[in-house]
Amino acid sequence: MKNVIHLNRKLVLEEAQRTADGAGGYQEEWVQIGTMWASIEATSGSEIGEDFLTISRAPAKIIVRSAPHASDRRPKPDQRFLEGGRIFKILSVNEADHHGHYLLCQTREEISA
Repeated sequence: MKNVIHLNRKLVLEEAQRTADGAGGYQEEWVQIGTMWASIEATSGSEIGEDFLTISRAPAKIIVRSAPHASDRRPKPDQRFLEGGRIFKILSVNEADHHGHYLLCQTREEISA
């Protein structure tokens, strides 16, 4: 039986860009690179406490169509996907199938509570 991938979630791909703040530092701004259709598979999550904040971390596997290595449309680690108010930080990107038609992005969704 053949595994069927359903790309049924529209995600925005963003990349951080740094600009000088005029005081020797920088500001980081997220810039939209494009949109793509994806499949999202959630896995088990965890919760940690930092200072007076609780952060929930939920790993997710996101599959998108492949793009050449030099293409801006190919996701990279340290970029992120957005879906509405959800943010998925990209941790790694590998080919998802032996034909190279899809990419598997290991991501982490972090939610402040």
